[in-house]
Amino acid sequence: MALRSNVSIIIPTLNEGAYLARSLRHLMLLDPPAKEIIVVDGGSTDNTLEIVRKSEIFAVQKVCLLSSLAGRSHQMNAGASQATGDILCFLHADTLVPDDLVAVIAETLSDSKIACGGFISIMAGPTQTRWSTTLHNALKTYYAPLLFRPVQFFRGLRLLFGDQVMFCRYQDFWDCDGFDSTLPIMEDADLCVRLAKKGKIKQVNRTVQSSDRRVAQWGVLKANFIYLAIGSLWGMGVSAVRLKRFYEDIR
Repeated sequence: MALRSNVSIIIPTLNEGAYLARSLRHLMLLDPPAKEIIVVDGGSTDNTLEIVRKSEIFAVQKVCLLSSLAGRSHQMNAGASQATGDILCFLHADTLVPDDLVAVIAETLSDSKIACGGFISIMAGPTQTRWSTTLHNALKTYYAPLLFRPVQFFRGLRLLFGDQVMFCRYQDFWDCDGFDSTLPIMEDADLCVRLAKKGKIKQVNRTVQSSDRRVAQWGVLKANFIYLAIGSLWGMGVSAVRLKRFYEDIR
């Protein structure tokens, strides 16, 4: 039970006004609650900061609002450096989590052989669920390491991505030097590779829901092609800095 009160949730934000309020409302329902919620903003110019400050979650939960250089790696490392929990949970601002999130995380990491976990991310929007993209994202957790790092795969490596709500122990995170701040994308998969030296990476058989905004703008075929191409090229050693050119920010 001790671990259940020691989960720090870290949310990087940059112009997330369209999604953040709903995500914060879901965090109000957590039972048991997280130890703290740390929102790290990268310089929003919309109403993101106002939403955080006016959220009702301040009345029921310890919430910290930090500023950081823009970039998820910078922001998540900044949040982790201020965290006081034994477990770090990295949550995208457009992702909705179940009310037993903290309990699921604690139960997963109660197995000392597991170093990092994440959920199955359902990609959905206001009018539809993107089942093909959801399936692809769940499968690439397995096929990507199997194809490109087979030895590590059979030792427990799985590749998780940010919309899967990654979580790990505070000590393991910093033992691996946190997220690589030089990476504009694929920082989550890169961390999985390093955390796999500490133990197994697990995709938990539970779901979270993430916004389909990128799929909605690109279209299903283009989105899945880009996801596949970026993952494959990264697996073959192409620099994440070069790959970022094909992965535009969408708000």
